Amino acid sequence: MSAYQDLTAHLRETAALEKIAQRLSWDQETVMPRGAADDRAEETGALEAILHARRTDPRISDWLVRAEARNETEARVLDMVARDYNRAMRIPARLAAEIARLTSLSQGIWADARAAEDPSAFLPTFEEVVRLKREEAQALSDGRDPYDALLEAYEPGTSAKDIGKVFDRMRPRLVDLCDRVAGSSVKPAALDHTFPEQAQMRLSRICASAFGYDWTRGRMDIAVHPFSTGSGNDVRITTRVVERDPFNNIYSTIHETGHACYEQAIDPAYNFTPLGAGVSMGVHESQSRIYENQLGRSRAFTGWLYQRMTEMFGDFGVSDADAFFATVNRVAPGYIRTEADELHYNLHIMMRFDLERDLISGKLEVTDLEEAWNTRFKADFGLTVDKPSHGFLQDVHWPVGLFGYFPTYALGNLYAGCLMKAIRGAVPDLDGALAEGHTAPATDWLRENLQRHGGLRPPVETITTACGTAPDETALLDYLEEKFSAIYKL
Repeated sequence: MSAYQDLTAHLRETAALEKIAQRLSWDQETVMPRGAADDRAEETGALEAILHARRTDPRISDWLVRAEARNETEARVLDMVARDYNRAMRIPARLAAEIARLTSLSQGIWADARAAEDPSAFLPTFEEVVRLKREEAQALSDGRDPYDALLEAYEPGTSAKDIGKVFDRMRPRLVDLCDRVAGSSVKPAALDHTFPEQAQMRLSRICASAFGYDWTRGRMDIAVHPFSTGSGNDVRITTRVVERDPFNNIYSTIHETGHACYEQAIDPAYNFTPLGAGVSMGVHESQSRIYENQLGRSRAFTGWLYQRMTEMFGDFGVSDADAFFATVNRVAPGYIRTEADELHYNLHIMMRFDLERDLISGKLEVTDLEEAWNTRFKADFGLTVDKPSHGFLQDVHWPVGLFGYFPTYALGNLYAGCLMKAIRGAVPDLDGALAEGHTAPATDWLRENLQRHGGLRPPVETITTACGTAPDETALLDYLEEKFSAIYKL
C-alpha cells in the first residue's frame, strides 16, 4: 500500500470511532437514564483518550511526508490531516481526556441547575471547564490570541479580530432597523393558543420532510437544547416542544434539518474521510439558517405552513396567511437566543462573543459572569434578566466547553444572505414552489453547489465558489431591510 492509502485507512478507523463518540453524546442528550451520568463521563473520557492517541500517532507524520496527492481531493485531505495533526500534537493526552470527561459530566449538572434556577449548583463545575479550556487555548495558541486557537476548531481561517470587524460593520444597521421597527405602528400579534405536543411533532415531521430530510438515514427525538449529530448514513436531529409556542418546535426542527441535510448530501465517496462532514460551523450554520429563515420564514412558505397549521390545530387565532407571515416574523427583544427574531439574533451572538473572549483571556471570571451577562443584556436589549435560565444558563455551549462556537452562528447568517441572493438569481420562480411547500428548487441548488462537496474547500472558498462572489454582510443586511421594511411599513 502507498503512504496515502495507509494514512486514509488509519483515518477511516478513527472516523468510525468518532462516530461512536457522537452516538454516545446523542444518547446522553435524548434517552440516557439520569443516573448514568457518571458512567457516561468515564466512557467519554476513555474513548477520547483512544481518539487522541490515534490523532497523534507518530506514523501520521511519516505518512504525510511520504504521501503524494494525485488530485485536488487528495491534496485537500493531506492539508486537513496536517492541520489536525499539528493541532492534536499540541494538546496533552491527559488534557484531552479530562476535557471530554468533565464536559460530559458538566452537561447534566448544567441541565439540573438550569431547571432549578440555581447557578450555585453549576458554577464550581463550570469553573473547572473554563480552567481546562484556558489550558487548551494556551497549548494551541503558539503566541496567538488564545481565543483564536479555540475558534480555529469551528471556523478555520478566521480570527476574533476579523469577526470583530464584521460585527462592528453589522451592528449599526441592525440596531437602526430594530429601533425603526420598534417605532412602527404595525404590531403583529403573538400566538395565544395551546398546541398539543403530539400534533406539533406530527407537523414538525411534515416540515422536515418538506425540506428533504431522509428518514431512512435519520430520526428525530426530543432534547433540552435541539441539535443535529452524525454524518454519512446516520444523521439524527432533535427538537423541543412548548405547547404555547409551536414556532419553537417548527423552526428548531427546520433549523436542525438544514444541518442534517448538509451532512446527508455530502458525496458518499467522502464518508469516513476528513472531507465527509461540513467544512466549518459557519458554513454549517449557513445551511440551518437559510432553511429556517430565508426559506422557512418567507411569505411563500409561511402561506403553505399556515394551511398545515389550520389543518392540524383548527382556528388558532390568526385570521389569514398575511397575518400569519407577520406573526412568524414578529420582532421583539427577548431573552432566549434560539427564539430570537432575525433582527435581534445577531445581537445575541455579539454579546456572547465578547463575553466568552473575556472568559478565555481571564479578563472575566466565572463568578462574575452572571452579573456581566445581565448588565450587557440590559444595555443591548433593554430587558432586565428575570431568571438564570433566561440569562447565562440558557445555552448548552459553554457548559460543554464549546468556546469559539457562538460567532459561527452570525457568520452562518452572513453566508446564508449571500447564498440566498445567489439562489434568487438562479431560481426565478422560487416563491411559486415554496407556496406549494416545495423547497427542492432551493435545496437542490444548495445540494449541488455547496452541500455535496463537504470539506473539499476551505470555508470562505466554499461560499465563494457557490455564490460566485466573496461573502460579506451586505446581502444579509439588505435582505433584512427589505423584508422587515415591508412587514412593518417602514
